[in-house]
Formats: sequence, structure tokens, C-alpha cells
Amino acid sequence: MLKSLLRYQSSLNGDTGESHMRRKLYENGVTKSLQSNFAVIQKLSEELLVKWLSLPEAQHVPLCQHMLGFAMKSVTQTAMGSSFEDDREVIRFRRHHDAIWSEIGKGFLDGSLDKNMTRKKLYEDALMEMESTLRKVTKERRGRSFNRHVFIDTLLQGSLSDQQILEDTMIFSLAGCIITANLCTWAVYFLTTSEDVQQNLYKEMDHVLGKGPITHEKIEQLRYCRQVLCETVRTAKLTPIAAQLQELEGRVDQHTVPKETLVLYALGVMLQDSSSWPSPYKFDPERFNEESAMKNLSLLGFLGSQECPELRFAYMVATVLLSVLVRKLYLHPVKGQVMETKYELVTSPKEEAWITVSKRS
Repeated sequence: MLKSLLRYQSSLNGDTGESHMRRKLYENGVTKSLQSNFAVIQKLSEELLVKWLSLPEAQHVPLCQHMLGFAMKSVTQTAMGSSFEDDREVIRFRRHHDAIWSEIGKGFLDGSLDKNMTRKKLYEDALMEMESTLRKVTKERRGRSFNRHVFIDTLLQGSLSDQQILEDTMIFSLAGCIITANLCTWAVYFLTTSEDVQQNLYKEMDHVLGKGPITHEKIEQLRYCRQVLCETVRTAKLTPIAAQLQELEGRVDQHTVPKETLVLYALGVMLQDSSSWPSPYKFDPERFNEESAMKNLSLLGFLGSQECPELRFAYMVATVLLSVLVRKLYLHPVKGQVMETKYELVTSPKEEAWITVSKRS
């Protein structure tokens, strides 16, 4: 869907074998970049912890702002390498990213972008600048060896054209940032609303990790943490819609769905369907003790083989972040705050989400 909105050629066009190879290369790029940059994600999490520990206990923390900054650093450094350790590069990238995503989330869907030439020019200029950055990184890393393997390196090792490398890096950069930022935002916010869930998560972290850092191998042991993140995806309706081009002509009841029709799936409705989820509006990670709940989420594409690579990336990053924050901090809600939700391609708080933090004794 994102490729279509960016007006990139769909991977479903052309040779099926080539499309499958390209998807596998993309997925492998995400897997390898996570493995190679695990310490980077941990370092960024620790930096955020230090920042929050330095705040007065009563000070309100702008959660959305901090999570987007954290996600932006995580994605750019794992996707494109050490040049994005420079905060100036991240700020520049974020400016273009925000301009593009704000229109993808609204302007394309409601048709308003093409009616407003000023907005359209800002969007096209931001897209051009971001593409220029990606081409520069591609040129710098082609044929060279670096200490850390990043996402774009995997693409360069394949048989992709420069345009395909640009498109896939753009997709991962845009979707990876926004999904990671909002998964982390909603997870921390929901933890502030439930002391019991927060304490249960702390107990699991303390039992599995002790005083030591999280490791790639120990993540699989953090079952309750995974339940918290699954319930975050479900309760927030993190991606309320999905879209797929119909490869072959199909039928729904008496209706024919022609080949290459863009089919929209109302995932947000299914994520809070009371026939599948008892007490659907309650944040309750315990529901994922049941294998049936895991299966339901998997069937909707949020777990297992159907899980999108960007969400898999976000799960890993959010797990590392929570392992750092929850073992050192209590996370508190701001009294009187009413959280309204903005439903676009990825669900986010309509306004800034505020929390406070205090140090665990």
C-alpha cells in the first residue's frame, strides 16, 4: 500500500519469482540489521533512560516526541549506518520524513493533496530531498566493508537496480520509523494506565535479565513482554487498515473482485471484535496466555509468517526499550489527560501524550 501511495512500482507487477526474491531480500535485510545493530538499539535506549532520569519527578514528558526521536535514530542507524549518529543528519531526515508522512497519512487518502499546490510542492520537495539522501548513502556503501551491517548493505548484495534499492530503503525508513515510534508510544502509555501490568512486566524482566543487559538470546524468554506488545497492537489498533492488490480475479458473496483491484482490510474492526476478543476495549495482556488469541493476531498479520518486517523490527526495538526503562523507572499517567486517537495508516495519539517518571528504589 505504501508503495502505491509513493507511486512506486508495485512488487506484484512483473515476474513473480523476482518479486518473491525481492521480498525475501527485504526481510533478510531487516533480520540482519537487527542482529548487527542490537547494541546500537540498546545504547539509544540507555541514552533515553539517562535523559528521563535527569528530569524532575513532576515534570511532564512529551512521550510522542521522545518516542519518534528514539525510533528515528534506531531506524536510520540500522538502515543506513553511522553517518546518522550525527544528530544534525537525524534532524534533517526527520524534517523530510514528517513532511512526507503527514501527507501519506491524510493527503493521499482524502485526495486533498492534489488540490493544494503549496502542500503538494512541500511534499514533493521533501520526497526529493529524502531520495537524494538515500542515493548518497547507497553510493557511499556500495562495494565497501563496514564494521556494522545495515539494511541497505543487504539490498546492495542482491541483484536489485538502484531504483529498487531506493524504493525499498524508503519504505523501510518511512514505515519502520512510524510503526516503531507508535508501538513504543502506546506501549509506554498503556503501562502508565495499569500498575499491575507494569509490575508484572518488571518482575519478568528482573527474573529473566537480573541486573545484566538484555541479549538477543534472552528476548525469547520475555513472554509477558511479548504479550504486552501484542495487546498494545490490538488495543491501539496500531495499523487499522491493510491493503493488497488482488493478484487473481476473486469473489466475495455475489460480487466479483477483478484482478489488480486494491482490496482494503478493516483490521481495526477485527482487532476489537467482541466475538474474538472478550472485553475488547480493555488493555489486558493476560488474554494472550491463550493460544487462540495468538492465533487470531497471527491470522490478521500481526504475528508469525504474515507479520510485516517493519512490525517485527518494532517489536524487537520496543522490547529492548522496555527492558531498559521498566527496570529503572516507574511510569506514571498525567491526571486528567484525555487520550484521543488519530486513525490513519498507523494509529497515533491525536495530541501529545504526556507522562511522568520516577526512579525505582
